Amino acid sequence: MRIVVVTAVHGPSARFLPEAYTSLCDQGLPEGWEWHWVIQEDGEGADVRPYVPGDARVTFRQGRAGGPGVARTVALAHAEGAYVKVLDADDRLPPGTLARDLAALEGDRSLGWATSRALDLLPDGSTVGFPGDPEQGPIERGSVLEHWKANGFLAPVHPASLFVRRELLLALGGWMALPASEDTGLLLALNAVSRGWFSGEVGLLYRKWEGQVTGQKAHTDRAERAARMAVVEARARALAGLRWPFPVGH
Repeated sequence: MRIVVVTAVHGPSARFLPEAYTSLCDQGLPEGWEWHWVIQEDGEGADVRPYVPGDARVTFRQGRAGGPGVARTVALAHAEGAYVKVLDADDRLPPGTLARDLAALEGDRSLGWATSRALDLLPDGSTVGFPGDPEQGPIERGSVLEHWKANGFLAPVHPASLFVRRELLLALGGWMALPASEDTGLLLALNAVSRGWFSGEVGLLYRKWEGQVTGQKAHTDRAERAARMAVVEARARALAGLRWPFPVGH
């Protein structure tokens, strides 16, 4: 049985892939489970391939540029496994992350997805936590949208730490077709139809560096941000209004 780890990458972030790979190799899984890493380049250049590990557990693909959400969604063509784990190219997974995510969803079939506590990984190697993490445990349907709306469009859990059932991810169409916030949009959509889980143990080291997409000026353009937030909210509310639960009958 397999967990597929999906990574979108472009040229500037490719140099961090070896660290992401090392963090995957440090993961322990129960007997009978394995991980497979699908790296999807957002583009077709020559800058990424030299950083891709030579490992049979790693699949590397390229495609025309469309942003990280498009790259991750295209990568699902190669995601043959029960679960999908997000790992951005510049981030790292602390040891034990995959096993905790797996245990949460294998232990409760009513949960569709899981997230973990995240720490910012600063350029000097130090880490900084986020205030206001929820208590470890289930995240009820609709609660992420309520928090996000009441707190300046900040979700209570980090979408880059997502672990999700593959069939649910596919049913929702993968990541949103947005230039940014595509992962937040998916998180709110997931929570509109299913319960989730939050692990209080650190499950993501979220790298802060000068080249990351969320640090660019375009990411904070007020008009575009307002449009992104509007469509993210509208999608989540539309899904909730359909009263389509996952799993069926819950």
